[in-house]
Amino acid sequence: MPRATRFLVVAVACAVASVQVYARAVQHNPSVLQRFLARAEEPPIEYRALRRLEADNPHFHQSAWMTAWTESDRVNGFRFTVVAEGGSSYVRSRVLRAALEGEQRIWANHEPQRASFSHENYTFDAGAASPDGLASLSVKPRRKDILLVEGAIFLQPSDCDLARIEGRLSKTPSFWTRRVDVVRRYERMAGVRVPVSIESTAHVLIAGRSTFKMTYEYETINGQHVGNPQPQVSSTAPHGGV
Repeated sequence: MPRATRFLVVAVACAVASVQVYARAVQHNPSVLQRFLARAEEPPIEYRALRRLEADNPHFHQSAWMTAWTESDRVNGFRFTVVAEGGSSYVRSRVLRAALEGEQRIWANHEPQRASFSHENYTFDAGAASPDGLASLSVKPRRKDILLVEGAIFLQPSDCDLARIEGRLSKTPSFWTRRVDVVRRYERMAGVRVPVSIESTAHVLIAGRSTFKMTYEYETINGQHVGNPQPQVSSTAPHGGV
Protein backbone atom coordinates (compact mmCIF):
# COMPACT_ATOMS: atom_id res chain seq x y z
CA MET A 1 0.00 0.00 0.00
CA PRO A 2 1.41 3.44 -0.91
CA ARG A 3 2.38 5.49 2.11
CA ALA A 4 0.10 8.30 0.94
CA THR A 5 -2.94 6.03 1.24
CA ARG A 6 -2.04 5.12 4.81
CA PHE A 7 -2.22 8.75 5.89
CA LEU A 8 -4.97 10.01 3.60
CA VAL A 9 -7.58 7.83 5.31
CA VAL A 10 -7.26 10.08 8.36
CA ALA A 11 -7.73 13.20 6.23
CA VAL A 12 -10.81 11.72 4.58
CA ALA A 13 -12.29 10.77 7.95
CA CYS A 14 -11.78 14.28 9.27
CA ALA A 15 -13.19 15.96 6.20
CA VAL A 16 -16.29 13.84 6.60
CA ALA A 17 -16.51 14.66 10.28
CA SER A 18 -16.41 18.36 9.53
CA VAL A 19 -19.80 18.31 7.85
CA GLN A 20 -22.44 20.22 9.80
CA VAL A 21 -25.24 17.91 10.94
CA TYR A 22 -28.86 19.00 10.92
CA ALA A 23 -32.15 17.17 11.36
CA ARG A 24 -35.40 17.07 9.42
CA ALA A 25 -38.57 18.14 11.24
CA VAL A 26 -41.51 15.95 12.29
CA GLN A 27 -45.04 16.99 13.26
CA HIS A 28 -45.03 16.12 16.97
CA ASN A 29 -42.41 15.50 19.60
CA PRO A 30 -43.37 13.40 22.63
CA SER A 31 -40.20 11.26 22.53
CA VAL A 32 -36.49 12.06 22.78
CA LEU A 33 -36.07 11.14 19.12
CA GLN A 34 -38.96 13.28 17.95
CA ARG A 35 -37.85 16.20 20.10
CA PHE A 36 -34.39 15.95 18.52
CA LEU A 37 -35.73 15.70 14.96
CA ALA A 38 -38.10 18.60 15.61
CA ARG A 39 -35.08 20.86 16.09
CA ALA A 40 -34.83 21.31 12.31
CA GLU A 41 -32.31 24.02 11.49
CA GLU A 42 -29.88 24.99 8.79
CA PRO A 43 -26.16 24.90 9.52
CA PRO A 44 -24.34 28.23 10.00
CA ILE A 45 -24.47 30.32 6.86
CA GLU A 46 -21.49 32.51 7.69
CA TYR A 47 -18.69 32.11 10.20
CA ARG A 48 -15.02 32.77 10.83
CA ALA A 49 -13.12 30.40 13.10
CA LEU A 50 -9.56 29.60 14.04
CA ARG A 51 -8.85 25.87 13.86
CA ARG A 52 -5.97 23.80 15.16
CA LEU A 53 -5.35 20.49 13.43
CA GLU A 54 -3.10 17.69 14.68
CA ALA A 55 -2.24 14.27 13.24
CA ASP A 56 -0.03 11.47 14.47
CA ASN A 57 1.07 8.03 13.31
CA PRO A 58 3.16 6.26 16.00
CA HIS A 59 4.12 3.37 13.69
CA PHE A 60 6.00 5.67 11.30
CA HIS A 61 6.95 8.18 14.02
CA GLN A 62 5.38 11.03 12.11
CA SER A 63 3.21 13.85 13.45
CA ALA A 64 2.29 17.40 12.52
CA TRP A 65 0.11 20.34 13.51
CA MET A 66 -1.44 23.28 11.70
CA THR A 67 -3.36 26.44 12.63
CA ALA A 68 -5.71 27.91 10.04
CA TRP A 69 -8.36 30.57 9.73
CA THR A 70 -11.51 29.08 8.20
CA GLU A 71 -14.42 31.05 6.79
CA SER A 72 -17.71 30.30 5.06
CA ASP A 73 -20.39 32.48 3.49
CA ARG A 74 -23.01 32.39 0.75
CA VAL A 75 -20.89 34.16 -1.85
CA ASN A 76 -17.46 32.58 -1.48
CA GLY A 77 -18.27 29.24 0.12
CA PHE A 78 -15.72 27.56 2.41
CA ARG A 79 -12.11 28.75 2.37
CA PHE A 80 -9.08 28.61 4.63
CA THR A 81 -5.72 30.28 5.22
CA VAL A 82 -2.91 28.50 7.04
CA VAL A 83 -1.16 30.81 9.52
CA ALA A 84 1.25 28.39 11.23
CA GLU A 85 2.35 24.78 10.97
CA GLY A 86 5.00 22.39 12.19
CA GLY A 87 6.13 18.78 12.20
CA SER A 88 6.27 16.39 9.25
CA SER A 89 5.85 18.22 5.94
CA TYR A 90 4.37 15.04 4.48
CA VAL A 91 1.65 14.83 7.15
CA ARG A 92 0.95 18.56 6.89
CA SER A 93 0.39 18.26 3.15
CA ARG A 94 -1.25 14.83 2.86
CA VAL A 95 -3.36 14.86 6.02
CA LEU A 96 -3.93 18.31 7.53
CA ARG A 97 -4.23 20.39 4.39
CA ALA A 98 -6.01 17.48 2.69
CA ALA A 99 -8.66 17.52 5.43
CA LEU A 100 -9.43 21.19 4.83
CA GLU A 101 -9.42 20.72 1.06
CA GLY A 102 -11.76 17.75 1.47
CA GLU A 103 -14.19 19.87 3.48
CA GLN A 104 -13.97 22.52 0.79
CA ARG A 105 -14.98 19.98 -1.87
CA ILE A 106 -17.87 18.63 0.23
CA TRP A 107 -19.41 22.08 0.63
CA ALA A 108 -18.76 23.01 -3.01
CA ASN A 109 -20.63 19.87 -4.08
CA HIS A 110 -23.55 20.62 -1.69
CA GLU A 111 -23.18 17.23 0.02
CA PRO A 112 -23.90 17.94 3.74
CA GLN A 113 -27.54 16.82 3.50
CA ARG A 114 -26.29 13.31 2.73
CA ALA A 115 -25.11 13.25 6.37
CA SER A 116 -28.26 14.67 7.97
CA PHE A 117 -29.90 12.82 10.86
CA SER A 118 -33.19 11.98 9.18
CA HIS A 119 -35.31 8.87 8.73
CA GLU A 120 -34.13 8.74 5.13
CA ASN A 121 -30.53 8.25 6.28
CA TYR A 122 -30.80 6.50 9.66
CA THR A 123 -32.76 4.19 11.90
CA PHE A 124 -32.90 5.22 15.56
CA ASP A 125 -33.21 3.35 18.87
CA ALA A 126 -33.46 4.67 22.41
CA GLY A 127 -30.27 4.44 24.44
CA ALA A 128 -29.36 4.72 28.11
CA ALA A 129 -28.33 7.99 29.71
CA SER A 130 -24.58 8.56 29.56
CA PRO A 131 -22.44 9.11 32.71
CA ASP A 132 -22.32 12.85 31.99
CA GLY A 133 -26.14 13.04 32.16
CA LEU A 134 -26.81 13.34 28.43
CA ALA A 135 -29.65 11.43 26.80
CA SER A 136 -28.63 9.11 23.98
CA LEU A 137 -29.96 7.53 20.80
CA SER A 138 -28.38 4.67 18.87
CA VAL A 139 -28.05 5.46 15.17
CA LYS A 140 -27.60 2.99 12.31
CA PRO A 141 -27.18 4.14 8.71
CA ARG A 142 -29.61 2.81 6.12
CA ARG A 143 -26.76 2.51 3.61
CA LYS A 144 -22.98 2.29 3.50
CA ASP A 145 -21.75 5.84 3.04
CA ILE A 146 -18.51 7.53 4.06
CA LEU A 147 -20.56 10.48 5.35
CA LEU A 148 -22.68 8.38 7.77
CA VAL A 149 -21.73 7.20 11.26
CA GLU A 150 -22.87 4.06 13.07
CA GLY A 151 -22.92 4.60 16.82
CA ALA A 152 -24.75 6.99 19.12
CA ILE A 153 -25.76 10.61 19.42
CA PHE A 154 -25.85 12.32 22.83
CA LEU A 155 -28.39 15.05 23.55
CA GLN A 156 -28.92 17.71 26.19
CA PRO A 157 -31.74 16.34 28.40
CA SER A 158 -33.52 19.70 28.72
CA ASP A 159 -34.11 20.39 25.03
CA CYS A 160 -32.60 17.39 23.13
CA ASP A 161 -30.00 19.62 21.48
CA LEU A 162 -27.09 17.69 19.95
CA ALA A 163 -24.00 17.64 22.18
CA ARG A 164 -21.86 14.76 20.90
CA ILE A 165 -21.62 12.02 18.27
CA GLU A 166 -19.60 8.85 18.80
CA GLY A 167 -19.21 5.98 16.38
CA ARG A 168 -17.46 4.66 13.31
CA LEU A 169 -17.82 5.52 9.65
CA SER A 170 -20.30 3.12 8.04
CA LYS A 171 -18.02 2.87 5.00
CA THR A 172 -14.23 3.00 5.24
CA PRO A 173 -12.29 5.30 2.90
CA SER A 174 -10.18 2.48 1.41
CA PHE A 175 -9.61 -1.29 1.30
CA TRP A 176 -6.62 -0.85 3.61
CA THR A 177 -8.67 0.77 6.37
CA ARG A 178 -10.20 -1.62 8.87
CA ARG A 179 -12.26 1.03 10.68
CA VAL A 180 -12.44 4.75 11.38
CA ASP A 181 -13.75 5.89 14.77
CA VAL A 182 -14.94 9.47 15.22
CA VAL A 183 -16.04 11.69 18.11
CA ARG A 184 -17.62 15.06 17.33
CA ARG A 185 -18.59 17.63 19.98
CA TYR A 186 -20.99 20.54 19.53
CA GLU A 187 -21.99 23.70 21.38
CA ARG A 188 -24.59 26.37 20.73
CA MET A 189 -23.27 29.86 19.99
CA ALA A 190 -25.20 32.87 18.73
CA GLY A 191 -28.27 30.64 18.57
CA VAL A 192 -26.55 28.18 16.22
CA ARG A 193 -25.25 24.67 16.90
CA VAL A 194 -21.62 24.47 15.78
CA PRO A 195 -18.85 21.85 16.01
CA VAL A 196 -16.15 22.61 18.58
CA SER A 197 -13.93 19.53 18.30
CA ILE A 198 -13.51 16.46 16.13
CA GLU A 199 -11.35 13.43 16.83
CA SER A 200 -10.73 10.65 14.34
CA THR A 201 -8.83 7.37 14.74
CA ALA A 202 -8.15 5.22 11.68
CA HIS A 203 -7.01 1.61 11.99
CA VAL A 204 -5.03 0.86 8.85
CA LEU A 205 -3.19 -2.24 7.62
CA ILE A 206 0.62 -1.89 7.96
CA ALA A 207 0.37 1.72 9.16
CA GLY A 208 -1.52 0.78 12.33
CA ARG A 209 -3.31 3.43 14.36
CA SER A 210 -3.39 7.00 13.00
CA THR A 211 -5.07 9.82 14.91
CA PHE A 212 -6.44 13.21 13.94
CA LYS A 213 -7.83 16.03 16.06
CA MET A 214 -9.32 19.39 15.08
CA THR A 215 -10.58 22.10 17.42
CA TYR A 216 -12.52 25.29 16.60
CA GLU A 217 -12.43 28.77 18.17
CA TYR A 218 -15.07 31.04 16.67
CA GLU A 219 -14.68 34.75 16.02
CA THR A 220 -18.02 35.41 14.26
CA ILE A 221 -21.16 33.40 13.52
CA ASN A 222 -23.75 34.80 11.09
CA GLY A 223 -22.33 38.27 11.53
CA GLN A 224 -22.34 38.16 15.35
CA HIS A 225 -19.05 38.52 17.20
CA VAL A 226 -18.60 35.60 19.62
CA GLY A 227 -14.89 35.46 20.48
CA ASN A 228 -11.34 36.70 19.95
CA PRO A 229 -9.19 33.71 18.98
CA GLN A 230 -5.52 34.48 18.45
CA PRO A 231 -3.16 32.18 16.52
CA GLN A 232 0.09 31.41 18.30
CA VAL A 233 2.58 31.76 15.48
CA SER A 234 6.08 30.48 16.16
CA SER A 235 8.89 32.49 14.59
CA THR A 236 10.38 29.25 13.27
CA ALA A 237 7.13 27.70 12.02
CA PRO A 238 6.68 27.41 8.26
CA HIS A 239 3.75 29.27 6.75
CA GLY A 240 1.34 28.66 3.92
CA GLY A 241 -2.17 29.36 2.68
CA VAL A 242 -4.66 29.09 -0.10
